[in-house]
Amino acid sequence: MHDAASQTVALVEDDPDFRQALAERLTLEGLDVRAFAAAEPALKAVGLDFPGVVVTDLRMPGMDGRQLLTRLQAVDPTLPVIMITGHGDIADAVAAMHDGAYDFVAKPFPFERLRDSLNRALEKRSLVLENRRLAALAAADGGHELPLTGSSRAITALRTTIAQIADARMDVLIEGETGVGKEAVARALHNGSRRRLAPFVAVNCGALPDGLIESELFGHELGAFAGAMRRRTGHIERAHNGSLFLDEVESMPLAVQVKMLRVLEEREIHPIGANEPRVLDLRVLASAKIDLGEASRRGQFREDLFYRLNVVRLRVPPLRERREDIPLLFAHFLRRAADRQGLEPPSVTDAVRRRLLEADWPGNIRELAHFAERIVLDLEDLPRGEPSDLSLPERMHRFEGELLRGALRTHGGDIGAVLDEMKIPRKTLYDKLQRHGLKPADFRA
Repeated sequence: MHDAASQTVALVEDDPDFRQALAERLTLEGLDVRAFAAAEPALKAVGLDFPGVVVTDLRMPGMDGRQLLTRLQAVDPTLPVIMITGHGDIADAVAAMHDGAYDFVAKPFPFERLRDSLNRALEKRSLVLENRRLAALAAADGGHELPLTGSSRAITALRTTIAQIADARMDVLIEGETGVGKEAVARALHNGSRRRLAPFVAVNCGALPDGLIESELFGHELGAFAGAMRRRTGHIERAHNGSLFLDEVESMPLAVQVKMLRVLEEREIHPIGANEPRVLDLRVLASAKIDLGEASRRGQFREDLFYRLNVVRLRVPPLRERREDIPLLFAHFLRRAADRQGLEPPSVTDAVRRRLLEADWPGNIRELAHFAERIVLDLEDLPRGEPSDLSLPERMHRFEGELLRGALRTHGGDIGAVLDEMKIPRKTLYDKLQRHGLKPADFRA
């Protein structure tokens, strides 16, 4: 009927018998009913992005239906509110519709009348929430995909592959060193797919608490074990219709890997204490900072789970393989750090430029972002730079030399690889190397 995210009805009715009967009938229609005996608790539970509509009685003690409507509109003017009223209060119900109520039904009413109104209201709510989520994704895209910014050959190829497989119905294994932006790749895959309006659930497998890993991932029922005072929806189930990102999947205990294999093969989970498994529709994106194939051969990771995850494998390049992207990335991080501190971005000195080009950046994107933070706060101990009387051509000459030196060092003096990176004619490259006194042989191992 509608997207699962907009199948919720907040039912506000002070008559307990009528409230229970109507809630049961709505539940039989497949709706998630949240029943309230008064307007005040309902108001606290219905926020800006409430995933459904409100059905409320018009006549109630304390805050009545029209007052509730006014308060809800102050929170979210687009939220559909359907009024239930007696025949004697139809004039008030009509007035409520002039005030912004979506519809009203008069008691006694055939259930089909309310159901039809709900169907239309839920459809409207679904479209509103979809537009909001798309706007939020557009606003957040730059932040999530900043690690993918750049024009280097490595990152351009990665972006092309992401675009090709984003909407494919297959799981993806994302490999790369610490801090390269594996979650950014996962989010780009999710945001480029038809699942983008559903949840993206990121789980750091290395940070799950010992003894509670299965409960955190798969959930549990009320009373499933000592201390289970309520039902818990696990991370996997929360990703239903969306994407589940398992970060540092290599740190998942072997016992849990067995259950995760069933999720991948059957697309179902069995929460602790549940009588029946629950079928899910989700895409699994997993990341690892080690070679899972090698780990499986050493018995540190289940081989069958590795092969099930390894449908498509993406490798995120470290910064040292995309050095030409570093200045642009640093400029983004510097501006973001300055905005966060309420400061103007500082000028980039020659000492900072040398650090950007010469450092190995073992922490990759994360380390670069932290470096930008320290520069903004003037916490980095760097040489104060070059004499102030250097002309612009002289500074450009030095900068070009540092770029060439960095490329030669990265590629071990391999001229072919340097040409691919610099994208200039061979003769031009040799002329520049001679001008800067650089010899490829000096950089070969």
